[in-house]
Amino acid sequence: MSVEAIATDETLLILKIGFLVLLYLFIVLIARTATKDIGGAPQESIVLGAGEAARLRAEAGVKPGRLLVVASAGLRVGETLDVSGPTVVGREGSVGIRLEDDDYVSARHARLEPRLDGLWVEDLGSTNGTFVDGARIDGARRLQRGEVVRIGSTELRLES
Repeated sequence: MSVEAIATDETLLILKIGFLVLLYLFIVLIARTATKDIGGAPQESIVLGAGEAARLRAEAGVKPGRLLVVASAGLRVGETLDVSGPTVVGREGSVGIRLEDDDYVSARHARLEPRLDGLWVEDLGSTNGTFVDGARIDGARRLQRGEVVRIGSTELRLES
C-alpha cells in the first residue's frame, strides 16, 4: 500500500467518526426537546361530558333546535325532536336520531348541530344526499325556520 492510500483511508475514517458523532448529537438534541415538558404541570383535558357540554352551550346562548317530523318511515309523523347538541342522523346503532326503517338513509347520513346563529345541517357523504326545501346541500348549511330537511324519505321541518 502506498502512503497516499493510507492517508486517504485515515481521512475517510476520521470523516465517518465525525459524521457518527454529529448524528449522535442530533439524536440527543431531538430526545431532549421531545422530553422537555414531560413531568411539568398536568394539562387540563379538553374532552367534556355530555352534561358539561350542554351546560356550556346553554351559557353561551346556544338554543336547541326543534324539528317536527313531517314524513318518515321510522318516526311518528307529528313528533318533535329537540336537538341540543351535535347529532348524527342515520341507520347505524350509535347515531343520535336512528332511521333504521328508511332504506334511503346511509349509516351516518347527516349531522344536525345547534350553534349560536341557529341549527345547521351537514351531509356526511351520504349516498342519496341531504336536501333542504328540495335542494341538495354540499357541506354545512344553516336552516331557517320553516325549512324542511329531507334525509332519505324522512322529512323534518325546523320549528325553532
